[in-house]
Amino acid sequence: MKVKKSAGSTATTAAATPPGPGTATGGATAASGGSSSEEELLRKAVIGPEDVLGLPKVTSDYLCTPEENIYKIDFTRFKIRDMESGTTLFEITKPPASERERGDKKDVDPNAGRFVRYQFTPAFLRLRQVGATVEFTVGDKPINNFRMIERHYFRDQLLKSFDFEFGFCIPSSKNTCEHIYEFPQLSEDLIQEMILHPYETQSDSFYFVDNKLVMHNKADYSYSGGP
Repeated sequence: MKVKKSAGSTATTAAATPPGPGTATGGATAASGGSSSEEELLRKAVIGPEDVLGLPKVTSDYLCTPEENIYKIDFTRFKIRDMESGTTLFEITKPPASERERGDKKDVDPNAGRFVRYQFTPAFLRLRQVGATVEFTVGDKPINNFRMIERHYFRDQLLKSFDFEFGFCIPSSKNTCEHIYEFPQLSEDLIQEMILHPYETQSDSFYFVDNKLVMHNKADYSYSGGP
């Protein structure tokens, strides 16, 4: 699967910076030659990119805790659109972390915000190009070598693996980036299986700073057009 990217980036502080999220590089990658188990990775002190590239299936749990996000990376907006028609297929916006933290923390799920459930129509599986726009803020620490690896599975079959290098993010910045995915044609048999079995298509999104895992988000997908 090829991946094309176009991106823009805005920062709350005006400063000359090296290339940041607006110059993301990378693309779809095949699974690495080695194989790692989730249990093996959970015993490691530091999980790196090569570790997750060896995973043979979606993880059953998160590989890091929310507290490991010491850079306070916070995703506040996400939009998916069909590049050919311009139609918005999915969009979610959430208030900044500072506003969300004002509520009663006793009842807050520690994994809240780390999982998204997507509901699409069967037509989504036949799209050629999809643009994914993400907006995120960072805390008061500079972020070097910010990288995302996203792996999609249907049951235990790896469908695609994406690898993006966002580069450097300045402290206390707000960033916007759009990745344009060019999808291959799926077989009709596989499309029908994915439609008939909602939420058995799943993904792991791993975020690294200086080759250390700091965030892990998960998602699942329905292509049946409803819950």
